[in-house]
Amino acid sequence: MPDSGPAKPSGTTPVKGHTATLLAAQLADMIPGAATVRVSLNDPKQVWPHPHAIVKDEAGKTMELGRTTARVAARWILRVWPEADWTRPHTFDLADATLTRSDLVAGRGR
Repeated sequence: MPDSGPAKPSGTTPVKGHTATLLAAQLADMIPGAATVRVSLNDPKQVWPHPHAIVKDEAGKTMELGRTTARVAARWILRVWPEADWTRPHTFDLADATLTRSDLVAGRGR
């Protein structure tokens, strides 16, 4: 995966785009009020790499999630984009169903 741009690159198949849209709807239903989900393999409470998610609302405020919900959300996102560089955290925007490396969206306020 290139180091720039969303993880929904040119050449994304219609099926992949549809899957991302379905995932966004499913996560929005599972976590009401969520706007973005930041996913990484570095859970600060674990020694070994584990899927980890931080969810924020439209105002950019972090939402509290249970461990199971956070882990399920992270795993779903990881499975939709297995080709992404998961050595770096990524942010999934539920509004437009795109995944972008988190260091590339730092200025967006979410």
